[in-house]
Amino acid sequence: MKTPNGHEIIQLFEQFSPKRLAEQGDPIGLQVGSLSHKVNKVMTTLDVTEEVVDEAIKQGVNVIIAHHPPLFVKLGAILTDTPKGKIIQKLLTHNIAVYAAHTNLDVANGGVNDLLVEKLGLQDTNVLVPTIQQTMYKLQVYVPKTHAQDIREAIGQAGAGKQGDYDFTSFSVDGTGRFRPVGNASPTIGNLDQHEEVEEEVVSTIVEEVRLSSVIKAMKKVHPYEEVAYDVWKLEQQGEVQGLGRVGRLTTSKTLEDFLQVVKENLPVESVQVVGKRETVVNKVAVLGGSGRSYFSYAKRAGADVYVTGDIDYHSAQYAEEMGLNVIDAGHYIEWVMVEGLAKKMNELFKMEKWDVECIASTVNTNPFRVR
Repeated sequence: MKTPNGHEIIQLFEQFSPKRLAEQGDPIGLQVGSLSHKVNKVMTTLDVTEEVVDEAIKQGVNVIIAHHPPLFVKLGAILTDTPKGKIIQKLLTHNIAVYAAHTNLDVANGGVNDLLVEKLGLQDTNVLVPTIQQTMYKLQVYVPKTHAQDIREAIGQAGAGKQGDYDFTSFSVDGTGRFRPVGNASPTIGNLDQHEEVEEEVVSTIVEEVRLSSVIKAMKKVHPYEEVAYDVWKLEQQGEVQGLGRVGRLTTSKTLEDFLQVVKENLPVESVQVVGKRETVVNKVAVLGGSGRSYFSYAKRAGADVYVTGDIDYHSAQYAEEMGLNVIDAGHYIEWVMVEGLAKKMNELFKMEKWDVECIASTVNTNPFRVR
């Protein structure tokens, strides 16, 4: 099995959570250290505190993937007798790189907000705050008919051919491939310096930009030819809308009081603050991890019976009450769901790549608030 370096780890991560999904000015990416060295162990965390770094050192971690950028504000100097400087010193001393994935992981399919949806048991979900729409591409690959099904399966598994509620969509045309191997060629079919004709199939599909590189990689991996003939076109039609937060429905109606218990039982919270009458019937729920006070109007327009988010101040709560929006402030720490969720996702990707590397979830509670 292969031991990847840090660059390969992050390239794999960015296949489903690319930087372009992030809000403008968000300080994401590599923040401390180098990605050039080999990686045996990765750790996910919500925050990078000294206790988290100590855990990473003890566990032999090479790369930390954090949701909250530890250097959210640029430092004018690194002073090792300050808390932030001490953390950086420990990271560099033990050759641990820190990579931050903030709003791109909020927006990404399978990211923070989808993990919250899963925990709350919401169905038929949609994006709450649209921020980006996928660019679509057409991929067309020429392959011997004997290997066409292998190609269709590989590119479908990599995410090509997704259209609405359908996946693995493709179209094929039969044809004849012609070539002559020359020089140092090592042909799968045919002989050097001899013209060859092969019954081939042209397999066409559509691919979202975020999945294009991984689909091409998967296609080349199973294609029998050493020189693969394929075409890629950018399409006028737009793809999936992505963005912050989600809105969906409960499988059964609940009162706001009963739904509070669902939140407390399934999210990492000790207490919540509530705006609204507890007997209110809840069917439709909006959720947005982190600070969600700027998006009340989106939750209201989506017809949400309640909006679950964090960091709601006094005057914002009054505004929500005035506009008739029920709100559950469960705190910023509900984003902790990404720690275990992302570790599971990364291990699945490592297994698919057949890499000798492990991703662990930090066990450190980084929530600065304590309920008394």
